[in-house]
Amino acid sequence: MARNLHVFGFGMIRKLAYNTAFALVALLSCAGLSAQDKGYDVFNPIAKYIASGDADKLSAWFADNLEVTIFSVSNDSSRNQARQIIRSFFKSYTPRSFEISHKAGRSNMKYALGTLNAGGEMFLVTIFVSLMEDTYKIQQIKIERL
Repeated sequence: MARNLHVFGFGMIRKLAYNTAFALVALLSCAGLSAQDKGYDVFNPIAKYIASGDADKLSAWFADNLEVTIFSVSNDSSRNQARQIIRSFFKSYTPRSFEISHKAGRSNMKYALGTLNAGGEMFLVTIFVSLMEDTYKIQQIKIERL
């Protein structure tokens, strides 16, 4: 229990601040966009597939090309490559739970930050989605140890 309390200390706050700042810069670069949609939450199914470790269903939400970052190693990947990377991660770190702690965005670009409990470790997951042809697609997913 004491180890888990340390996990949510300064390191998590620093990573959360960094990811939030990065997301704000990305969102501010989209000037003139309308207000965030009020209705369907694209992150509900995405969170469900992360929590269950289902890389195949999660990959249905991937853009044709996206950035996948795991432990500070970034890959610009096709949907199939990204599915393999995420599948490999889930095989090494079996998810137990995933909770989204923060969501923000505008109508055509959104992001979420969540905590993944997997393989006995805790991870910070950042997900960026963009509206593409009337549906949201994951443009970037980042997984970092807490």
